[in-house]
Amino acid sequence: MSEKRDIRMIACDLDGTLLNNKHQMSARTELALRKAMARGIQVVLATGKTRASAVSLIERLGLRTPGVFVQGLQVYNADGTLRYQETLPSDLARRVITYAEMRGFGVVAYSGNRLLVRAKDSRFDFLAAYHEPPVEPIGNLVNHLNTLSINKLLVVGTEPTAVRNMRWQLEQQHNGKLTITMSAVSINVEVLPFGASKGKAVMAVARDLAIAPEHIMAIGDGENDIEMLQYVGWGVAVANASPKLKQVARAIVADNNHDGVAEAVERFALPPEPKPEVTPIDGAPDSSTAPDVPLGDSDAQ
Repeated sequence: MSEKRDIRMIACDLDGTLLNNKHQMSARTELALRKAMARGIQVVLATGKTRASAVSLIERLGLRTPGVFVQGLQVYNADGTLRYQETLPSDLARRVITYAEMRGFGVVAYSGNRLLVRAKDSRFDFLAAYHEPPVEPIGNLVNHLNTLSINKLLVVGTEPTAVRNMRWQLEQQHNGKLTITMSAVSINVEVLPFGASKGKAVMAVARDLAIAPEHIMAIGDGENDIEMLQYVGWGVAVANASPKLKQVARAIVADNNHDGVAEAVERFALPPEPKPEVTPIDGAPDSSTAPDVPLGDSDAQ
């Protein structure tokens, strides 16, 4: 049975999915996406990071589609103008910041393309590897909540078990008021406006582009990609994806270090590559008219 789908839009996560562990896009992946775009398939980036972190990738691929950023809390047009955003209620942001900092966690407040922190902290150094803008120390974050729009909070620790415990505590305190999620990075938990997700933003983009969910393929690796894969017609997880994401995926491809995105695009979105024609060598016998030779016959004695 053919694996090909009528794909008209591809929504793709970046780190751990489209990008390898060196945070780079391979030549094969770039070629596959370019072939898809040449066939009129819309390619939409969908990441938990800022748009600033993806500008070089947008320019390299020549994308002309809107992009989903900051876990779906911001949608930007291809020219960099803001199309849509959601922000955290300041009272809830204040409670989360205070609670996390009192327990020794660091907090990064995402405000558009700015990453705001109380003070410089080595726990935030990992963000540079993801091409995020440098963090900006502004003092006590809660003092700025009435003058700044905050999209999400990143609560950062050093030990995955402690981070998971913090997530549980925040979920118990703010059930039905905030959305708490995690990417594939195990040392932080993300705090979003209630109901926000990449999936919600991807579907808003698809509606604007007049593309039905059954014609969308989404590819991801983290828990924060679950809604995106659930909402579309063909959800794909890379082999390095979280177990939770693999449970909702329709297909699993190679990991991000072995061109999983390219495999997904080639298998499900692009037509089969034409087989090269074989031209007989001058003087060689035509195999179609050559007599059959019974197996085992030989002149050798």
